[in-house]
Amino acid sequence: MLKLSGEILAGSKGFGFDDAVIDDLTDELIAVKRLGYSIAIVFGGGNIFRGGSWKNQNLNRVTLDSIGMLATIQNALYLAEILESKGYGARVFSSFALDKVVELYSPAKARAALEEGQICFLAGGTGNPFFTTDTAAVLRACELGLDLVLKGTKVDGLYSADPKTDPSATFIQSASYQECIERKLGVMDMTAFSLAQDNNIPIKIFNINLKGSLEQALLRAETGTYIHP
Repeated sequence: MLKLSGEILAGSKGFGFDDAVIDDLTDELIAVKRLGYSIAIVFGGGNIFRGGSWKNQNLNRVTLDSIGMLATIQNALYLAEILESKGYGARVFSSFALDKVVELYSPAKARAALEEGQICFLAGGTGNPFFTTDTAAVLRACELGLDLVLKGTKVDGLYSADPKTDPSATFIQSASYQECIERKLGVMDMTAFSLAQDNNIPIKIFNINLKGSLEQALLRAETGTYIHP
């Protein structure tokens, strides 16, 4: 399972799609697919809409979260089309019904698509407001029996403190779930983290902005931070 924020797709623009970034990302997905891995992907939608940071907090949170979930479907559809144009099969599943646009997700259908060799995008979050796409990624990994959750970020992994503000911050290559809790390391939101912990699914955090980093995160122990039971 690969979890990426929507902001990754925007590149330096900060909004929408950066086609150069998307071209590189889809090439990396293809490279990993060629190694024989099954790949499921969950995107955030922050490159299009971020309900949690919307300036008018008096608006209905359920509606705002629904708009954000729709944004994740747009991201998935676009990336799937790019992959198809490069000759690699991709399927998009939505957590809620949009019959004319995308298939409705079920674990059985997504599992079958992965077994067929499709790169699968699992969009729409959990289908419910108040849950993050991090939680959606871990939930789908549990449902599909996946071996690892990869979280691509803008930094190399976890640090003891924020390296931007604390020059003494040290890189953490490996940590147990319990160590993350005791040291208050921000791996994911607590709902997602607890779900991974309860189901013994390891998490690896790495810098998706570095070329070739997705493959390296899978193949090299020293790339990124590995969170384990």
